[in-house]
Amino acid sequence: MLFCPSTQASGTPYTLTISTAEQVLAEVPLAAEDQWCLHWNHSVTDEGVIDCYGIVEHKLTLIRAYQPDFAAGLGHYPGRGILTSAEGKGYWIEDINEPVPGNAYVLRVGSLAVDHRLILESHTVYLSRMAERQRVTIELSHD
Repeated sequence: MLFCPSTQASGTPYTLTISTAEQVLAEVPLAAEDQWCLHWNHSVTDEGVIDCYGIVEHKLTLIRAYQPDFAAGLGHYPGRGILTSAEGKGYWIEDINEPVPGNAYVLRVGSLAVDHRLILESHTVYLSRMAERQRVTIELSHD
């Protein structure tokens, strides 16, 4: 199991737990103001996609997302965030602010080429290296 030290000394303590059905892969202590992003390479276009999360009123919340284009399942839905052009290429969907039901979601981790990874302020959790092609749960708990 990977234990990542908190990047913040203050704030309400939370833990982001990444696990398979069999084991806990990582536990990441978080402060209320921490944000982190799930990065991966799209399996069709091979371009980077990003979903960024934070904690809003004790809830795991999707804050914003980056998409290189609107191919193969990517895109913006009217009424769900604000679509803006990203510097250079692609699009940010800002102000999504969508709580994740149950403070947890299931992710089918991609291959090493897809390279799913959680990027926090001071470290990276390499999901594809830890659980390639496995189902993982990413869950926020309040300590």
